Amino acid sequence: MKLPSQEEFDVSSAYENVPTGELDSGPGSGPSPDGSSDTDNRELGIPEDPLLFIQLNELLGWPQALEWRETGRWVLFEEKLEVDAGRWSAPHVPTLALPSLQQLRSLLAEGLVLLDCPAQSLLELMEQVTRLESLSPELGGQLQSLLLQRPQHLIQITSTRPCWRAAHTREAFHDEEALLKEQCQNPLRQKLPPGAEAGAVLAGELGILAQPLGAFVRLQDPVVLGSLTEVPLPSRFFCLFLGPPTLGRSYHEIGRAMAILLSDPQFQWSARRASNLHDLLAALDAFLEEVTVLPPGRWDPTARMPPPKCLPSHHKRLPWQMREVKDPSARCGAPAEDRHGLRLHAPSPELRRTGRLFGGLVQDVRRKASWYPSDFLDALHPQCFSAVLYIYLATLTNAITFGGLLGEATDGAQGVLESFLGTAVAGAAFCLMAGQPLTILSSTGPVLVFERLLFSFSRDYSLDYLPFRLWVGIWVATFCLALVATEASVLVRYFTRFTEEGFCALISLIFIYDAVSKMLSLTRAYPIQWPGSPAYGCFCQYPDPGGNESQWIKTKPNDRDDIISKDLGLVNASLLPPPECARRGGRPRGPGCHTVPDIALFSLLLFLTSFLFAMALKHVKTSRFFPSIPTLPGRGWLVSPFGANPWWLSVAAALPALLLSILIFMDQQITAVILHRPEYRLRKGAGFHLDLFCVAMLMLLTSVLGLPWYVSTTVISLAHMDSLHRESRACAPGEAPSFLGIREQRLTGLVVFILTGISIFLAPVLKFIPMPVLYGIFLYMGVAAISSIQFTKRVQLLLMPAKHQPDLLLLRHVPLGRVHLFTAIQLACLGLLWIIKSTPAAIIFPIMLLGLVGVRKALEWVFSAQELLWLDELMPGKEKNIPEKGLEAEYSHSGSDIKDSELMYQPKAPEINISVN
Repeated sequence: MKLPSQEEFDVSSAYENVPTGELDSGPGSGPSPDGSSDTDNRELGIPEDPLLFIQLNELLGWPQALEWRETGRWVLFEEKLEVDAGRWSAPHVPTLALPSLQQLRSLLAEGLVLLDCPAQSLLELMEQVTRLESLSPELGGQLQSLLLQRPQHLIQITSTRPCWRAAHTREAFHDEEALLKEQCQNPLRQKLPPGAEAGAVLAGELGILAQPLGAFVRLQDPVVLGSLTEVPLPSRFFCLFLGPPTLGRSYHEIGRAMAILLSDPQFQWSARRASNLHDLLAALDAFLEEVTVLPPGRWDPTARMPPPKCLPSHHKRLPWQMREVKDPSARCGAPAEDRHGLRLHAPSPELRRTGRLFGGLVQDVRRKASWYPSDFLDALHPQCFSAVLYIYLATLTNAITFGGLLGEATDGAQGVLESFLGTAVAGAAFCLMAGQPLTILSSTGPVLVFERLLFSFSRDYSLDYLPFRLWVGIWVATFCLALVATEASVLVRYFTRFTEEGFCALISLIFIYDAVSKMLSLTRAYPIQWPGSPAYGCFCQYPDPGGNESQWIKTKPNDRDDIISKDLGLVNASLLPPPECARRGGRPRGPGCHTVPDIALFSLLLFLTSFLFAMALKHVKTSRFFPSIPTLPGRGWLVSPFGANPWWLSVAAALPALLLSILIFMDQQITAVILHRPEYRLRKGAGFHLDLFCVAMLMLLTSVLGLPWYVSTTVISLAHMDSLHRESRACAPGEAPSFLGIREQRLTGLVVFILTGISIFLAPVLKFIPMPVLYGIFLYMGVAAISSIQFTKRVQLLLMPAKHQPDLLLLRHVPLGRVHLFTAIQLACLGLLWIIKSTPAAIIFPIMLLGLVGVRKALEWVFSAQELLWLDELMPGKEKNIPEKGLEAEYSHSGSDIKDSELMYQPKAPEINISVN
């Protein structure tokens, strides 16, 4: 056995005098602009412990030259050293053998346990660890020399070969500062948050020992223990497990067991606060109580389980007594939402009545005024630039498409130019004044349907459309102001997921239907010219010298004589291309002369390509033409109040205005409710009353100017929210970035609408972008929105055999037949809405949207409160109907397989979004 001399381990103290602050200021450390990642613990009031990096150094080479080599590391998941490949394995869920845990418990019970050790260097720590009665002075000295030997670390540096860092000679450390800098540049350091600590576990076989040696040390103050760990972090824990050679790799597994214990949040929490050996063993026993045993022969021990998508909340695994102290909501009288994480209705402050006229509006203004400066300062981030680009393209697409559809529906009374100008003016004003500036105003499918009906009514009864529309807008603004004054927005509490999904599905289907129907109409206008079709020929009418016209033949040679004449250069006037025919005095005749045969084919390719690119790359582009003057010749920018209409029509306009007010209220508030789901973690609150007030004022403005009406658009608003996701930057290996919330500000929307207004002057450029690209983007937005709601997943269950159905949480609590019944009712409501929208009865379409709330209320007679809790959500006042035991079962620590499923920790409420990179 070769033990290191004193000269060889002196260099290991090179880092011990380095201040902790200097190490924390290296790459990957420092304050994160997005805030801390332990959001859940902070919200629950649980003390925040630093993230712990655990490293396993194994003693290898007995009985020849001994060396310490790093063979494993943990943050949240395990990474094993693959020696032959010279790399670290992918992070995976660690597995343990029960005997290793039992042996570890025995070593801790009989070994050395030092809690709050005052050591300030690696040398002082080793002196205390080796100061045991069972060790002779000579053996203690040899062991101390061995423990001070610098271990080998495999540091994988980007764009270079993996390199081993060891300390066998003094020449290797002639520049200690350069070595420290290199260690700080370890890519792993950049993944650890500031304030992270280290825990070192040393294990191996040593022949000079007659009996096993175990030690567990918790340092009073974290200290950088030289090069003991590959990342120079201050160490909090030090563990040592050595013993005589045995069969197998028992000490390696004991070391892994200790490292896995330290990586467990609950054991780590207890180990940081243990006051004696009994507390430490009690924490190990608590870990053993939660261990799941896999029977031998039923799985492959060499298989590595990938990290789950969702991790269980650490709060749920804390001791029950501590949960009661730290989280009072866990006590018996707390709402079920707090204790179980289920989404029960708890009205937010924005949805509580004040009992005063315009009281809700006044509260919204006061609440949002304090955030107004930060609404602009928070936008000073590079992420906002990409969000502006994406939402600008999406808004431009929406303005062009709905402007074109509106021009067709109103015979040019409104068109693309009005759509651009109205979008810019209304959107910018809303972003400056609204309570939720993340909302994007735009033309929507339901409002377009109402515009079409209003124009058809005016045309059928010979009414002047724009003046009639002006009075409808005035009445709508009046009704909306009445809704704001009476705080009617508090009724959005009754908009459950049933109503939201029906509305979102309808809007998504409108997007998909419009995109496909436009492509079909384009193929009908420019059909593919197949050889032999009647429209394929193009002829040249060329008079002969006698004044008679030559015989026409198709441009495609049909016989050998035509081919020969063409090859020999003989003149045949009918074979001339249209430009040459006209130059020689002939006249091209036939439908094929003015039709490009590949328009439909290339349009279809552009349509599918843009859709697939948007799906695959999450990137959007837009399109096409618009005029540079008001669409309807002769119309001005101010609409006359009466025009050619009788005076009484201004009063009669109140009836359609009432229906449109219902539509505007539903469209605006459903979108607002979706944007303010708890999972988006909005900090600055909602502004339901203020938003509706702004929409009312903008309805009045756009009606006077003859511009389209605007309301919150669900799809683009969700895309805006998704493009502003804030995620943690420091992520442990194998851990997905944690969602921190939305970057709430006003600047992105304001810049988007300013750019939309400037785009009016880009008409010469935009007209060259083909419309099929636009249609493909609309198809993508519709498909992305409808595929992300729970309703779509339940529709898929209707067509899926039971053995292939996913393990959805709702299927564990609701019988499959009841799930199908709920889905069938939703499908029937959606089909009825679509039929009404597509028929002359579409005038009552807004009332049918409101009827979804009534249908949902009636479902309480068909389904129990427990079933509605999992299928939808409860309406206000129905939480008391939930049996308490029905919720406890899912989260009880009974040892059932339900508790360990990652599906339990997924949010029950669906996240409706459009993914944007």
